[in-house]
Amino acid sequence: MDNKDLIWNQFLNMIKKRVSSLGYDTWFRDTKLVELSDDAIITVPTIAHQKHLAESYKDIIEEILNSITGTNFNLNFVLENEYKKQEEIKEKKKQEETGVPFNSYKKANLNKDYTFDNFIVGESNRFAQATALAVAENPGKMYNPLFIYGNSGLGKTHLMHAIGNYIVNTTNKRVLYVNSDTFISDFLGLKKKNDDGTNFDYVDQFKDKYRNIDVLIIDDIQFLGTAPKSQSEFFHTFNNLFDDKKQIIISSDNSPDDLKNLEDRLRTRFNWGLKVNIFPPDNDLRKKILRNKISNMNFASTISDDVIDYIANNCQSDVRKLEGALTRVCAYSTIFFEEEITLEMAIEALKGTINNYSNNKNDIQRIQRVVAEYYNVTVDDLKSKKRVSTIAFPRHIAIYLSRQLTDESFPRIGMAFGGRDHSTVMSSCEKIKEELKTNNQLVKIIDEITKKLS
Repeated sequence: MDNKDLIWNQFLNMIKKRVSSLGYDTWFRDTKLVELSDDAIITVPTIAHQKHLAESYKDIIEEILNSITGTNFNLNFVLENEYKKQEEIKEKKKQEETGVPFNSYKKANLNKDYTFDNFIVGESNRFAQATALAVAENPGKMYNPLFIYGNSGLGKTHLMHAIGNYIVNTTNKRVLYVNSDTFISDFLGLKKKNDDGTNFDYVDQFKDKYRNIDVLIIDDIQFLGTAPKSQSEFFHTFNNLFDDKKQIIISSDNSPDDLKNLEDRLRTRFNWGLKVNIFPPDNDLRKKILRNKISNMNFASTISDDVIDYIANNCQSDVRKLEGALTRVCAYSTIFFEEEITLEMAIEALKGTINNYSNNKNDIQRIQRVVAEYYNVTVDDLKSKKRVSTIAFPRHIAIYLSRQLTDESFPRIGMAFGGRDHSTVMSSCEKIKEELKTNNQLVKIIDEITKKLS
């Protein structure tokens, strides 16, 4: 344990005596002092922590740090993920300059926090978890490729990282986790030229990254549907790894048979191994997930069973939203200095959001239907390649609203609109944004459609 850790442990012990137990668990438990010079850089898990600590606890933090060190520091609250990325970039640059190979674990691009130990198992995901563990224990020998599919927020990415972490920790095999956007970006990088006008070095780097490995884990394969040339390259990468008996693990929102934007030869290969579906969690699993999260936050004694039942019954389709609802309730209780979280408080905290958690009213499909009805066109028209103004303009509006009213990414929206790439989606959003600045009639139209959606 270095000096920073000793100082921060001493700080945490002192802050515990100055704030409520709920306040400590919510705002301080997951913080860490990572740098101490003129600035004290403290990592925090969320933007809410960053904002609340700076606005509400800055003075008391400065006071306690000063009493421990005898020095005044400028406080700097940094998101944990952002800090890790910055440090990895610095380390990689330093290692490249010194000629030291980049650490194999970091090269795997895995999240250490996603393991089999902390994956909560229930009837809806038991088969997927067991299959993933079997692959992790015998990579390349069974269930190759392993294709995991299911709706967003059900644990596909967690399982994929868990497989990778297990293999890295128990073998010397080389593992690589990427999403399809990264694969596409790396493939497009092959267009670069060396000083001699060739791209041989970039091709060698690409092949070394994707073919000189033992396990390839690729997330959200459906987004390859917007990149035909990248599909072709992935086909050859797949064949190379498969022929060498290397493990391939793939995830998607849909089964291989439903990925109509992908080439037939790819979908055929995805069916060679084992397809595993993850289903939405049942009520028992939802409550199990909530209790596990509560125990890690040390809130177990302050949250009643009826609160857990209320959240579990109203957030049925998505683990992320289930956990998000719990986080909102805990944050609400802390902000208003409530020691015990009651059902009445939970209802108040989730007022205006619980329907969105349970029904996901403004999903892309619903936006497409409402916009199509408003303009008297079909949803197929919106997804088509037709460029006549009577279809193109409603399409721009539907894409714009999909970005504004959902938390979907540009690539995912593009997939929902006939496989358009992310730059086309961005262009549509910018077009509507600019026109809204001067077109009052369009403002009224957007308002009318938004009211229909709500």
